[in-house]
Formats: sequence, C-alpha cells, structure tokens
Amino acid sequence: PVQPETGWVLFDPASKDEDPEDGWQVREGLLLAGSMTVMRRVASQPPDRIRMMLGYAGGGPGQLEAELVASAWLVAPLDEQAIFEVAAPDLWEYSVRSLGVEPATLVSGQGMH
Repeated sequence: PVQPETGWVLFDPASKDEDPEDGWQVREGLLLAGSMTVMRRVASQPPDRIRMMLGYAGGGPGQLEAELVASAWLVAPLDEQAIFEVAAPDLWEYSVRSLGVEPATLVSGQGMH
C-alpha cells in the first residue's frame, strides 16, 4: 500500500449507537470510516460486525474507470458474508468463486488467451 499508516473501518452501525455522519454510508446499515476518532470509538466497543483494514493504495484521476473499461477488475456484488465472516486470506478466492469463476482458470495479462 502507498500509505500503510492509513486505517479504515467498515462496520454495521445498527449493532452500535453510531452517527451515520461519522462515515460514508456504503448502503443502509453499513458504514465506512477513516477518521481516527471513529476508529478509536468503534475499536473501544466493537460492534458485532466489523472489519478493520490498514493501508491505502490510491490511483490517479480516471485510473479506476480506465481499469474497469479494460476489464482489469472482477466486480462482485456486495456480500456481507464476505465482508464480515470470511477470513482475509480467503477473501479473494471466496469472491472469485462467488462469481462462478474457478480461480485456476484466470490468466494474468491482456489480450486473448
């Protein structure tokens, strides 16, 4: 990650009395926050459903859009089981399989394979 000292917390505020203004509402019942104040508060009394992450890898203007157009990303629907129940080392494989893709069939690189 470009900024390994940056932290994020993704959590369910329904299991904690949290103000939605304290983060970005990913969808109803799911907040993402990068504020140290919110992270300290949430970490001191963790809600039932929480995932903390460290590090940040950013990109330049338009980079993500260009990568999506180039099919450089696999995009999966929001899956709360993946977010809160799947262990971090297993998350990539779980997500790929949730799309009906066998991970061993993926080929890195561009063009026809």
